[in-house]
Amino acid sequence: MKGWRLARVILIWVALAVAIGVPIALAATSEQLAWRGPVYILAGFAGIIALGLVLIQPLLVGGYLPGLSAYRGRRAHHWIGGALALAVVVHVAGLWITSPPDMIDALTYASPTPFSPFGVTAMWAIFIVAILAALRRRLGLRLRTWRIVHIPLAIVIVAGTVAHCLLIEGTMETVSKAVLCAAVLAATIKVMVDLQVWRKRRTLRGESP
Repeated sequence: MKGWRLARVILIWVALAVAIGVPIALAATSEQLAWRGPVYILAGFAGIIALGLVLIQPLLVGGYLPGLSAYRGRRAHHWIGGALALAVVVHVAGLWITSPPDMIDALTYASPTPFSPFGVTAMWAIFIVAILAALRRRLGLRLRTWRIVHIPLAIVIVAGTVAHCLLIEGTMETVSKAVLCAAVLAATIKVMVDLQVWRKRRTLRGESP
């Protein structure tokens, strides 16, 4: 039994590392990098890393990563959220440096590219969550209120990020990108279903929701 548990723990962490690491590794071998400057490449890989961090967040919320206590999972979720916001800043700043007119069009929702509005919308949702998380105590947000605000924004982040990535034809390899995006959606849907089931069980026991 202990051997099976250890194997399961290793398998989960290896699967997570592969889901995030393989797309990054394949993107690093893309022929398109030869035509890009270092700032643009940095911005692109910051975006890929951000996608990987979006996958980790629901896994932490649902407690699906073994070896992490509930407290450590919450702390990790908090810090990875900050890292996600930072990765998005690097992504946007790099693209701004390389092509300010394109970024102005994207930020004002005037870009002709279909992927831009999804990415920009997800970006604003990430920034809003990061700011509210940082100011949560000062604002006096209770846990219930925080969840009411955070969950819809998290859905926007996931949906916008996945749509943004799938519509871009860039350095990311197609299959590995699709698998990573599918994993992000699956993890998000699972944690939402599990949390809803938990709420129903608590209600059935006569506890307040």
